[in-house]
Amino acid sequence: MTDIDSETRTKLEAAAFRRLLEHLRERSDVQNIDLMNLAGFCRNCLSNWLKEAADASGVPLSKEESRTYVYGMPYEEWKEQHQNEATDAQRRAFEESKPNH
Repeated sequence: MTDIDSETRTKLEAAAFRRLLEHLRERSDVQNIDLMNLAGFCRNCLSNWLKEAADASGVPLSKEESRTYVYGMPYEEWKEQHQNEATDAQRRAFEESKPNH
């Protein structure tokens, strides 16, 4: 993407980010712990990164607002509807993969 100007690159990156969020919202069956175990990040990480970017740009955005944006609904509502209790195997995998996060 070296021949693309920065404004176009930003638009493409934003579109890819929006599509990632859409995909994660559609795949509510994929638990955050599984994302962490496999990829080293989860929906909460994305919302934290969004808030950090807002803070760095002087844009007011609360943690709750960033999570609502990423999850497509309030976080507590998403947890009630979609989050399962982590299994022992998921917890072990999380502990083993922690250095990679």
